[in-house]
Amino acid sequence: MSAVNVEERLAKMDNEEKTCSVSNSGGGEGSLDRLLPSVSLGLSPRKRTTSQCKSEPPLLRTSKRTIYTAGRPPWYNEHGAQSKEAFVIGLCGGSASGKTTVARKIIEALDVPWVVLLSMDSFYKVLSPEEQLLAARNDYNFDHPDAFDFDLLTHTLRKLKQGKSVKIPVYDFTTHGRQKEWKTVYGASVIIFEGIMSFADKVLLQLLDMKIFVETDSDIRLVRRLRRDITERGRDIEGVIKQYNKFVKPAFEQYIEPTMRLADLVVPRGGGNMVAIDLIVQHVHSQLEERKLRWDMAALASAHQAQPLPQTLSVLESTPQVRGMHTIIRNKETSRDEFIFYSKRLMRLLIERALSFLPSQVHIVQTPQGEDYEGRSFHGKRITGVSILRAGETMEPALRAVCKDVRIGKILIQTNQDTGEPELHYLRLPKDISEDHVILMDCTVSTGAAAMMAVRVLLDHDVQEDKILLVSLLMAEMGVHSVAYAFPQVKIITTAVDKKVNDVFHIIPGIGNFGDRYFGTDAPPDWSDEDLDEPSY
Repeated sequence: MSAVNVEERLAKMDNEEKTCSVSNSGGGEGSLDRLLPSVSLGLSPRKRTTSQCKSEPPLLRTSKRTIYTAGRPPWYNEHGAQSKEAFVIGLCGGSASGKTTVARKIIEALDVPWVVLLSMDSFYKVLSPEEQLLAARNDYNFDHPDAFDFDLLTHTLRKLKQGKSVKIPVYDFTTHGRQKEWKTVYGASVIIFEGIMSFADKVLLQLLDMKIFVETDSDIRLVRRLRRDITERGRDIEGVIKQYNKFVKPAFEQYIEPTMRLADLVVPRGGGNMVAIDLIVQHVHSQLEERKLRWDMAALASAHQAQPLPQTLSVLESTPQVRGMHTIIRNKETSRDEFIFYSKRLMRLLIERALSFLPSQVHIVQTPQGEDYEGRSFHGKRITGVSILRAGETMEPALRAVCKDVRIGKILIQTNQDTGEPELHYLRLPKDISEDHVILMDCTVSTGAAAMMAVRVLLDHDVQEDKILLVSLLMAEMGVHSVAYAFPQVKIITTAVDKKVNDVFHIIPGIGNFGDRYFGTDAPPDWSDEDLDEPSY
């Protein structure tokens, strides 16, 4: 999908995105009624163009994946709805004041995972041909408020604050336009948003939980610009000083400096002021602690006792064949080879059953005898499989065997042994999954905690709830009720439902730890069926 189409889709979910670029060579007060300070002139091109992410040291990093040592705890309640928003820190200050340095110092001192650093540089407007000519001559004012796409910016930050997946434009200062590929960002506990106009928009200000102004002496900022533009951009000293006097200095005085009064905290000397950074970190930690969810798994287990099974549940008919295969895989004496063989047979039946719930339409074809045959065909855009690692990954071959060229995504969720909560560690989903019917695969579901988190992740990526099918070889009644209560439109398909879980949330009578039995690994005795190891490749 092109960047233009992505942009149009984002705009439809909020206010219509402004599509015309406004010349920044003069006033334009009529278009600036959202802005807090008065309007005038502004700046030169800046180098950084993309949003940045920073998290804890990864457990595993390759070209395709990053698995975090510290997972993301639940950001939603037992109803499946988001119950806490990300904490947003706004950093404002003049050009070369050290905003990014302060942001990185805060991230390092916070020492928490799932922190996103969002740069305002990503949201410059696409320039018209006339404006591109001005920019090529360094006569376009990039510090003017009209240079930024505030509609797209506020829409993106609002979604990210709400825990949704967002697409960040990648701005190219060489072409003064947005690149075709946008960057996807998801899963923020803390968002640090930095930019020269971070406090310039009224709607944007309402999204900031903490506002910090980085104050740096103008002479120091000028020296930093001289060093950067001469060494990194090949400009001469006369041109840099001319640009500073024409755009940068007036823009700071007109638009940026007046917003200092809106800050909750002013940080003199930028990233070298560790006293101020320590105060910021202490406040953020206290806010995160207040917002922290605490799951009561025992309460979740008893909440749906004696309730009838939901209508969204479909259990494979217990034929002698199905019953016989369950007998084999549940038997603790079954060898690993037999366990794998009969598990695969059940998986194939389960996937075929799940596909019967996908929408279909009448499709008439002509047979080799020249006669019409009224059949059925899939009525949707695409089918995508998403496995909950590690055990859910074993179901992928069965899906691929019956769905040609199906796309596969992966989610790694592990149980925190101290809190009993599920935690998100790794995520890779196909592009544009929002329009797909998704088959979510996990071999066993006991409490439903991991399945609930996986469904929430899909919803955060704009997958429609009624297009999600959760498939599992074995489920406990508790897990069925938990998922159905939180997400009543999700279709649940399984081969069997056991009635109980024990005090450590193992399914009773159960099947044991499916992943360990399938992959031939050993697990500590206190691990539950839903505990997930590192993926095995």
